[in-house]
Amino acid sequence: MTDSITLTIIDRNGVSTTYQAPTDINMNLMEFCRAVELPVQGACGGMAMCATCQVYIESPHELREPNEAELDMLDQAFFVKSNSRLGCQLFLTEQLEGLVVRLCPEQE
Repeated sequence: MTDSITLTIIDRNGVSTTYQAPTDINMNLMEFCRAVELPVQGACGGMAMCATCQVYIESPHELREPNEAELDMLDQAFFVKSNSRLGCQLFLTEQLEGLVVRLCPEQE
């Protein structure tokens, strides 16, 4: 069991950065993005109620299915694609090793 994973995050300018992210503190992707000072709002604090942490999954990872709250929020969000997920609903675990995500355009 490892206490960190490698993530690649592509910012809104297309700049790709690889990070080591902790898996031992129950952190989600939105919290991690904020911790490394990426421009992710997470306005609702991770409750799946705002979609300001929406990302596009760029790697072929098999993620757990979104829950009803996440699907409802994505249904109301801007810039949604078939690979959209809410960062607050993706907890950093070993299964996300090598994950590549792209920040979606900022929502007004």
